[in-house]
Amino acid sequence: MAEPALDALVDALRRLPGVGEKSARRMALHLLQHDRIGAQRLALSLQAAVANVRHCARCHTFTESEVCGICADGQRDARLLCVVETPADQSTMERTGSYAGYYFVLMGRLSPLDGIGVHDIGLQALLSRAAEDGVEEVIVATNFTAEGEATAHAVSEALKARGLRVTRLSRGVPVGSELEYVDLGTIAHALVDRR
Repeated sequence: MAEPALDALVDALRRLPGVGEKSARRMALHLLQHDRIGAQRLALSLQAAVANVRHCARCHTFTESEVCGICADGQRDARLLCVVETPADQSTMERTGSYAGYYFVLMGRLSPLDGIGVHDIGLQALLSRAAEDGVEEVIVATNFTAEGEATAHAVSEALKARGLRVTRLSRGVPVGSELEYVDLGTIAHALVDRR
C-alpha cells in the first residue's frame, strides 16, 4: 500500500549524496517514529536556508548577506586569492589556520561526462574577481582527482592568459606516513614536486 507523504519524504532524502533507498527509508521512519520534533526542526531549517542563503557577490560561497564574512574582513591579505571547488573545501582551508587571503568558490568542477563545462563553474566570475586591484597571486586549490586536475588546468590557463601569477597546492607524502604504505602515484608526484 503506497503512502504518498512517506514516499515523498524518502524520495527527498535520497537526493542527499551517498543516501540510497534503504538509508532514506530508515531516516524517514526514524524521524516519524522517534523524533517528530527533530523532523519539524529539519523542515523549518531547510525552508529557512533555501529562503535566506545565497551566493556571496565576491567569492560565490554561501552566505545570508550580500558579502560573506571572509570577504567583508578587511584584515585579510588582498594579494592572495585561493580558488576552491566547494564551500566545504573553503571551510577546510580556513580550519588549517594557515591561509589569510581571500577565496573564490567555483561551486563545482569540470566534468565533461556529466555535461559540466567551463561556463558551469563560474570561470568568468573568477576571471573578473582575479582581475581586481591588489590580487597578485591566485592559488588553485582544486582536488587532486581527474576532474579537479582538469579544472585546475583550465582555470590556470585562463588566469595566466590574463597575466596573473598562478600557483597550485603542492601534493606529496602525508606527514607521519611511512613510504611503504603510501600509494605510488603520491610518491611519484612527491618526487617531481620535491624542493
